[in-house]
Amino acid sequence: MAANQLLTISKITREAVHRFVNSNALLGIINKQYDDQFNGTGAKIGDTVRIRYPVDYVVGDGATIVPQATNEAQTTLTLSNQKNVPVSFTQADLTLKLDDFSERILKSAMNNLAGAVATTVIGVSEMASAAVANFDSNGNIIKPDAQTFLLAGAKLTTNSAPKGDRYAVLDPMTQATAVASLAGLFNPQIKLSEQYRTGMLSKDTLGLDFYEDQTIITHTAGTATTATVNGAGQTGNTLLINALSGTLNAGDIISIPGVYALNRVTKQSTGELQQFVLTAPAANGATSLSIYPAITPGNVQYGTVTASPANNAPITPFLPAGGTFRKNLVFHESAMTVASADILLPKTGVIESAHSTYKGMSIAYVKGFDIVNYQEISRMDCIFGQTMVRPEWCCSVFAPIQVS
Repeated sequence: MAANQLLTISKITREAVHRFVNSNALLGIINKQYDDQFNGTGAKIGDTVRIRYPVDYVVGDGATIVPQATNEAQTTLTLSNQKNVPVSFTQADLTLKLDDFSERILKSAMNNLAGAVATTVIGVSEMASAAVANFDSNGNIIKPDAQTFLLAGAKLTTNSAPKGDRYAVLDPMTQATAVASLAGLFNPQIKLSEQYRTGMLSKDTLGLDFYEDQTIITHTAGTATTATVNGAGQTGNTLLINALSGTLNAGDIISIPGVYALNRVTKQSTGELQQFVLTAPAANGATSLSIYPAITPGNVQYGTVTASPANNAPITPFLPAGGTFRKNLVFHESAMTVASADILLPKTGVIESAHSTYKGMSIAYVKGFDIVNYQEISRMDCIFGQTMVRPEWCCSVFAPIQVS
């Protein structure tokens, strides 16, 4: 009878990264980029990678052409986060079959590590520049309905997000109420039965694939109810205002009368006021707001609005002042990106170590010896960075904290 073959460090690490990616809904569906420039050297906190934005062009009429520069915008993403989880197993555990070892040892560790990474990554959702909510007749936000999700999809479309690979990620409470409220809309029967069996909204519903994720954040709106523009003809990512009464928080959404959004493909007005997201908080008395998208009027490259705001035009926050809301998301997979690389492995004090990569994420396993306590210590690490690449391809679907 053949002796049991021990599991190797490579097999364990390879299984761990598969578990890691597949154990969290958000990490499974957003864009992931593995940077191989650190192969052989290893990445460390503070290293950077570059992310390119799609190029925008303006279509002309007739035989005469106006040359346009290819302005390829890009951003730098810093590998600013390192998460780790300790793992402990015996020599006897290494005699298990890989599936058994994965279920007993790796499942919990990778679920917790993925949850910690996702909790960090989801922070970029505060930069989502589109928002929808279901308001009652008194202006209170109530639980989202079918039209709410359809409007979110329409926001993505007018912002030129591709039709495929669109997702809705809901927190568990919003998911529960959404299933109940949308139940009567589902046909054919197979979707009704699947929803009844799982308690989950199904894929390919209202043009979206629905997922549940408990890392969805809440957002608290600033206390300001209005503000006014200080000066006509403004452009760019900074909006000068008259002294703000109250506060606005990063992630708050505002709009301005007369400043309509442009369809990113046709460069024509959508008929909807452009929504701007605050990219930095504004304190009481502030005289400027940092916003996205940039105010870029007209049929030009990266044009965003029909016109600049008028002097003294009122600025209207989207959310009721001071309220806290669940910030569910509808987005295209390329709206946000998490980048990973092989972490720098230590050279000394190590018994064994390995990297493994799967679907753009890298996990490192290191086993070392603790000379102080005379014991072996093992850990698994992930180094990563995150950014919102296309904020206009991510729409917040706000819901009340009490969603019942």
